[in-house]
Amino acid sequence: MDKIAEAKEKFAKLIEEQLVRVEKMKAQKDFVDYSKKDKIIIGVAGGDGIGPAITKQAERIMEFLLKDEIEKGKVEIREIDGLTIEKRVEAMKAIPDDVLEEIKKCDVILKGPTTTPRAGDPWPNIESANVSMRKELDLFANVRPVKVPEQGIDWVFYRENTEGAYTLGSKGFAVDDDISIDFTVATTEGTERIIRAAFEYARKNNRTRVTAVTKANIIKATDGKFLKIFYEIAKEYPNISADDWYIDIMTAKLVDEKRRQDFQVVVLPNLYGDIITDEAAEFQGGVGTAGSANIGKRYAMFEAIHGSAPRMVKEGRDIYADPCSIIRASVMLLSHIGYQEEADKLEKALDICTNVEKKIYTTGRSDGATSAEMADYIMDTINKL
Repeated sequence: MDKIAEAKEKFAKLIEEQLVRVEKMKAQKDFVDYSKKDKIIIGVAGGDGIGPAITKQAERIMEFLLKDEIEKGKVEIREIDGLTIEKRVEAMKAIPDDVLEEIKKCDVILKGPTTTPRAGDPWPNIESANVSMRKELDLFANVRPVKVPEQGIDWVFYRENTEGAYTLGSKGFAVDDDISIDFTVATTEGTERIIRAAFEYARKNNRTRVTAVTKANIIKATDGKFLKIFYEIAKEYPNISADDWYIDIMTAKLVDEKRRQDFQVVVLPNLYGDIITDEAAEFQGGVGTAGSANIGKRYAMFEAIHGSAPRMVKEGRDIYADPCSIIRASVMLLSHIGYQEEADKLEKALDICTNVEKKIYTTGRSDGATSAEMADYIMDTINKL
């Protein structure tokens, strides 16, 4: 078989795989309407390292905010054990089958950081629990908020999680020693659902602007499709303004003090979203300072985006871990399931505690507050609002 014929065969297989994926997406139902559910089940999975310590504080705060709803049986907060590196290695699976079964019984998940083994670690090589959960639950929207009040920054990024340049990242191939080919993919179903999710977030959270980021002037087929669908969907939201920027100039405008305050909700294909969200997070102290959400039509998972910090546990310092990133993820969770008033209260209290008053703060050591003391401070602040 010559080189071109072999390449054609490989490409045909990729197309067949994507056609199957498209049919699966078409068969999906609409987004869950939480207001129509008799009970919303919130699963809390502590994960590894400092995860159990910090997720416990977020759980306490959610129980505090949702006390009446829990008593009425409208909300249940359910702890999920077993999403630990020890249990995952024992099963030799990214998520043990029994744990995945319990996760799927929930509507939304609050997840602490999980350890992904790497070279030199004492653990065997198993897939990331995050990657596995995104696949198993079809969590196609990665959502990251970035907020720096003193700079007028209040951004929410909707990054497509399953397509773009990453979906076939491991399936490119070398035609010969001189030519290697990779692929980027945009489907109508996949593009529509991420863009609609961004506009729906804007509508529900009183945002007035949604911005698309592409390189549609150069990447005409896939980015062009993304941009075309963006403006088609924008027509359904006449009270929200829609505009678009190219990825290169967008990276510059985020550091432009005059222009960056204009951005509100930003929706992007996978690769651009990866780049931009890391740049944006630097404004509020780096990628370890923010909560993150992975959202699908049926399920959603909310998490801190920092690591599990096993050294802190080994040194007995996990009680001093900063819980604010997972608590910020709880803000997103509450908003997602329809408890916007509670989400707003928690977000306001967090901003007061961490950016304004700063009466106590964590240092990761005994010279700072414990995570429980930080959670108490936040709840006391909520009571004063």
